[in-house]
Amino acid sequence: TDGRSILFRSHRDSWTLGQTRLYTVSMNGGPSEPLPMPESGAGDYSPDGARIVYSPRFRDFRSEKRYGGGQANDLFFFDLKTYETKRVTDHPRADRDPMWIGNTVYFNSDRDGHFNIYAYDIPTGKTATVTNNRVWDVRWPSAGPDGRIVYELNGELQVLDTKTRRSAPISITVPDDGLAKRPSRISVAGLIHSASLSPKGERVLFGARGDIFSAPSEKGPTRNLTETSSAHDKWPNWSPDGKWVAFVSDMSGEEEIYIVAQDGSGKPDALTKGGRAMRYAPEWSPDSKRLVFSDKDGKLYVLTVADRKVVEVADSPRGQIRDYTWSPRGNHVAFSMPESNGFSSVYIWSAGDGKLRRATDEMFNEFNPAWDPQGDYLFYLSDREFAPQISSIEFNFALNRETGIFALALRKNVKHPFPPESDEVAVAKDEGPKPAEQPKEAEKDKPAAPAKPSDDLVIDFDGLTSRVARVPVEANNYGNLSAKTGHLLYTIGSAFYYGRQGDRTTSLRIYSIKDRKETTLVEDMNGYTISADGSKLLVFQGQAINMYDATPQGERTRKAVSTSGLVADRVPAEEWNQIFNEVWRRYRDWFYVENMHGYDWEALREQYRPLLQHVAHRSDLNYVISEMISELTVQHAYVEGGDYQIPPRPRVALPGARLELDRSAGRYRVAKIFEGQNEEDIYRSPLTEIGANVSVGEYVLAIDGENLSPNEDPYRLLRNKANNPVQLTVNKAPSLEGARTVSFRPITDESNLIYLDWINANRRKVSEMTQGRVGYIHIPDMGAAGIREFIKWFYVQTRKEGLVVDVRANGGGNVSRMLIERLRRRLLATNFSRTTDEANTYPDGVFMGPMVALLNEGSGSDGDIFP
Repeated sequence: TDGRSILFRSHRDSWTLGQTRLYTVSMNGGPSEPLPMPESGAGDYSPDGARIVYSPRFRDFRSEKRYGGGQANDLFFFDLKTYETKRVTDHPRADRDPMWIGNTVYFNSDRDGHFNIYAYDIPTGKTATVTNNRVWDVRWPSAGPDGRIVYELNGELQVLDTKTRRSAPISITVPDDGLAKRPSRISVAGLIHSASLSPKGERVLFGARGDIFSAPSEKGPTRNLTETSSAHDKWPNWSPDGKWVAFVSDMSGEEEIYIVAQDGSGKPDALTKGGRAMRYAPEWSPDSKRLVFSDKDGKLYVLTVADRKVVEVADSPRGQIRDYTWSPRGNHVAFSMPESNGFSSVYIWSAGDGKLRRATDEMFNEFNPAWDPQGDYLFYLSDREFAPQISSIEFNFALNRETGIFALALRKNVKHPFPPESDEVAVAKDEGPKPAEQPKEAEKDKPAAPAKPSDDLVIDFDGLTSRVARVPVEANNYGNLSAKTGHLLYTIGSAFYYGRQGDRTTSLRIYSIKDRKETTLVEDMNGYTISADGSKLLVFQGQAINMYDATPQGERTRKAVSTSGLVADRVPAEEWNQIFNEVWRRYRDWFYVENMHGYDWEALREQYRPLLQHVAHRSDLNYVISEMISELTVQHAYVEGGDYQIPPRPRVALPGARLELDRSAGRYRVAKIFEGQNEEDIYRSPLTEIGANVSVGEYVLAIDGENLSPNEDPYRLLRNKANNPVQLTVNKAPSLEGARTVSFRPITDESNLIYLDWINANRRKVSEMTQGRVGYIHIPDMGAAGIREFIKWFYVQTRKEGLVVDVRANGGGNVSRMLIERLRRRLLATNFSRTTDEANTYPDGVFMGPMVALLNEGSGSDGDIFP
C-alpha cells in the first residue's frame, strides 16, 4: 500500500505445489520477506496496510468450475501486527481473487453456478451479489487505486464501477503483427506418431503432426500425402499390392477410415462415414481388398474396400482391441480380447462363416497373435512362467519375466513345430537325367498362365486350444511379436520399476525356427515395424530411425532413414480449430460417465466455438479449451502442450540453507541449514557434506568473490552457477578480517530438503509425546516418492506399539491399494527360533498395534482415497 514494495507468491519454502506463501520485496531490491501466514495464495492489503485479506491456498489456474472439495478457498482477514485471524467467507465452493476497497472486500466466487463478483461489507459482515452473469464466468478480476475493478467476461474486458456497481465493456486496441498466427513451414520429424513400411520396404510411411508422409528408405523425395492443418491424419498403412495408403482422419469432423494413392495423386477417399468414436490403426488384408480396424468402444470391424461395407466382428465389453492381424490368405483375423477374469484370450474371426471363436485357454493371459506365413501355426504370447522374484524386505513376490512364446497348430495334420532333434544321414536319390521338355510350337507365343489363387486358410477349430506347443526360449518380458517365413521377431524389455529406470534396455531379437537360435538385432530401441513381405525392418532407436534386413545378420545392414523431408505447411488457425474439435470429441468419447455430468456437451461446444476467431496464440487456445472442459465440473482435467517458445529458467545454485539479513550488522548470516541425509542423493544437503564446514549463525560475506551487500538478494549471485562448485566467504563476525572461503556442490531444488526437515520434526514430536512407543510415517504421494517413503519407514517401525500414517498434502497417484494391503495384514501365527529372543509375525510385516491416519485439505486423488 505504500507503493514501495511488491507482493508476490512463491513455493520457495514449500515441498509441495499445493502450499504457497506471500512475500514482499522492495522496489529497490534486497531480501524478500515472508508474510506471517504459513500458507497463503492470493491477497490484498487493507487501505491502511495494517491487515490483509487472503486465501490460504491457490488453485486459480486449474481448469475447474463449481469445485466443492476440501481445497475450495475461503477468505480470511489477518492482522499483520496482532496476528489475529478472522474468517470472511465460509462456502463449500471457491471464494477467490480478494480485493479490498474502502470498507468492502470484493471477491470472485462460483457459489451460484458461475463465477461472479460479490461484495463483503466489513462493518455488517453481510455479502451481496454484484454481478449476475448466468452464461459466462467473471475471470481474473483486479482492483485499481480508484476503486474500479477490471475483469474478463466472454473474452472481453469489463470495468466495474464499485460505486454504482455497474459494469461496462472496455473498447481496446492491441497492436499485433499476428506472428503466432502466420502460416509457416515447420519440421515435424520430432513429432512422429506412427509409421509403417511399403510392401518391400522401399519407402516409409510416417504419421507426423497430423499429416501422412511417404519418405524414401534411401533415395528420392518425401511426399506429404494429405497436407492439411485442418485435420488430424494418423495410423498410415500401405496396401500389400503397393497401390494405396489407408489411414484414420477427422477431416469430416469425425474419425473415419480413408485411402489415398501411394504416390500422392488424387484426393483422399473416405471409406467409412457416420463415425462416433476414436478409431485405431487400419490393417490391410493380404489381397488388399479388406481392412480391419477397431475403436475406443472395444469394437472390431472388417471393411470391404470395393463396396465399403463395414461388418462388426467383435465387441469387447472390457477394453479396446488393438493387436488384430490378418491370416496369410486373408480369410481370418486373430486378436486378443480381455475376459471377465482380467486376463486376455486370443480369438479368431473367420470370414467364411462370420463366426468368432476363442483360440486359447481362458485361464491364462494370452495376447499378441502372429500368423505363420505358411498358414500352419498361430504364434502368440502368454504369461505362464510363474517363478516369481522374491522381495528382499518381506517374504512376498512380484512377477517378472513370466511371458513365453507359444504356437497353435491350426490343423490336426500339422506337424509339431519343434520336434525332437536328431542327426541323420541324408540319402541321395539315384535318378538319371531327364531331357528337358520342349514347348509345343503352338504354345511358344502364349503368355504364361496366371497363378491360381491360393485356397483359403483352413483351421480345425475342434481341439484347437489343446494343440499348443511352446517355442523353446526362456520366459522373459516379451512384446511386439511378429512372424516371417522361418523366423519370429520380438522385443525383450525390462520389468517396470517405480522411481528408477529398468534394469535393461529394450532389445529386438530374431529367432530362427529351423536352427532354434535367437539373435539380437538391436540392443536399445523404442519400437519397430516389418514390411509385408517380411524382408525389412524399420526400427526406432532414440532419436534415430534405421532400416535393417529382417535376418539374423540384419545388424550389419543398418541404414539410417532420413526424416529431413518431414516438413509441413502449418496454418495455425486451421490447426487450432482442429485441436478444439478433437478435444471436444475426446471428452465426448472418454468422459467417465456418458451423460457428461448432466451438461449439454454439444451446446457447450457451440458456446465456446466462436471464441476461436479471437485466438492469436496457442496459449489462447489452451485457455479456451480449459474454460470449456471446466464446465463439466470434474477434477483431473488439465490442458497443456503446444508450440511455446519459453526461454529456459536460470539454474540457481542452492546451498540447502536459509540466509537472513542481520540488519544491525548489515550482513547476511546463515539462519538455518537443512539437515539432509547425504547418503541419499535426493536428500543431499550441500553445507552438511564433508569438507563444507559452515555453521548456523555464521555470516556470508561474499559469493564467488562478489560482495554480498544488504541491498542485494543472495539468489541473484547464485544464478546460472548450478553446474559448478560455489565458493562462500564466511566468518563468525560480520567482517572480512579472519574470514575463510569454503566451497560447496550446489543443488537446484531444495523442496526435498524442506520435506525431510518437516517429516523429521513430525517424527521427533510423535516420539517425544509417546516416549518412543509410537511410530510415524508420512506418505507424500501415491507414486514413486510415496512408495519409497513407505518402504523406507514402515518395516523398521513394525515393532512400535502404535503408528501414525500421515497423508497430509498427499498429491495422489495409484499405489494406495499396495500400502493398504500391507497396513491391513492380519496376524495368523508367530514364528519362534532358538537363536532369537523375539517371535516373528506370520505373515511378515504385520503391524499389531493401533494405527491412525492424518489427512488435510491438501490430500487429493489417491491420497484422498487412502484413509
